[in-house]
Amino acid sequence: MKIEGHAVCLPADIDTDQIIAGRYLRTKDRSIWKRHVFEDLDPDLAERLEGAVIVAGKNFGCGSSREQAPVALKEAGVRAIVAPSFARIFFRNAINIGLPLAEAEIPCSDGDMVEIDLTAGLITVSGISRDIRPLSPRMLQMLAAGGLVSHWRQKR
Repeated sequence: MKIEGHAVCLPADIDTDQIIAGRYLRTKDRSIWKRHVFEDLDPDLAERLEGAVIVAGKNFGCGSSREQAPVALKEAGVRAIVAPSFARIFFRNAINIGLPLAEAEIPCSDGDMVEIDLTAGLITVSGISRDIRPLSPRMLQMLAAGGLVSHWRQKR
């Protein structure tokens, strides 16, 4: 499973409130979440997320366990997220909705081309390659299916 996109670089400790503020969670309209993702961190960031791979610092997705955070990122066009570590519930919520994650620490600049090979366990940013923590075969199957629900529907 290979993923490519332009890098959007973020710092460590991005919490779910920064991803999508609680004031937007009164609606289930995902187009609203898409427009307001990262609004309190950088009001213009949502416009750069289509086709992006977020490359962040440690502890991405910390804070509340809201599953709307990975949904908002996927709706905004994020192809994958790379970070040295993720909050465990964010990690699982992302896999469950089919948003690929890779655990690795790699330098980047906004706009760098990022290539991730989840099957081979490798990430390359501007010619620098690093190993990523491998995902389990089951998680790879879920991602290939588009998420947990799609995965189980295919197994029926």
